[in-house]
Formats: sequence, C-alpha cells, structure tokens
Amino acid sequence: MEKPNALKETLLVLETQVWDALVTGDGDADGALLSADFIGVYPDGFAGKDAHTGQLDGGATVAEYRLSDVQVRATGADCGLLIYRADYLRSDKTDWEVMLVSSLWEKRDGAWVNSFSQDTPMSGEAVP
Repeated sequence: MEKPNALKETLLVLETQVWDALVTGDGDADGALLSADFIGVYPDGFAGKDAHTGQLDGGATVAEYRLSDVQVRATGADCGLLIYRADYLRSDKTDWEVMLVSSLWEKRDGAWVNSFSQDTPMSGEAVP
C-alpha cells in the first residue's frame, strides 16, 4: 500500500490527466484513464465510460480548471478515494463553476484506473 502522501500525489497526477483531456478534447486519453466498468454520478444522472468519453466527441468541454482542497482516503491496498474542489470554466461559458468531486482510483493489472466519480455542484463564488 502506498503511503498517504505518495498515494495523494499519484492520484492527483492521474486526476489532472482526466481534466487535461477535457481541456484538449482528447477522448482517447480520457478513456485510457477510466475502467471499463466506470460509473459517474452527476447532477444530470449516471454515466458510464462511453458517455464520459463521448462528451469529448465535439472537442474540449473545459477551457480552464483549478483543483484545490485535495484529500485522499486509502480504501484498500491498491485503491484510493481522491476528494477535492474543482473550479472550472466550461468551453462554452463565461462564468466559472465549482464542483466538489470524489474519484475512486484502483490499480488493476498494474495500472491505475478511475472506476467511480461523483460530482456535486457547489453554490458560491468560484475562484478564477
């Protein structure tokens, strides 16, 4: 099992790669980070891997983002829950939004994959 700080650093690097894929519109990069059985719980419902990567079919969905208040909970020998605040600007909007996110990462066959994510919108002022 990775030490908490090492696990936090590892998962934050991976989560940042997911956000970077949203900025670049790279569905392949996004899909490579998600497990085949990925499930997302979002304000508009549930989404599997195809829906998550499919949102990038038209290109980037996020213009900019900032992650903060990062926490991690080791949930097993090879898995951890990354919890954080995301301030982001959608590609087609002018106002920043805030989301509280929890992402479950698991090491499967020697590679880290995101198997679950839940996004909770947060009211209040975003930090651009």
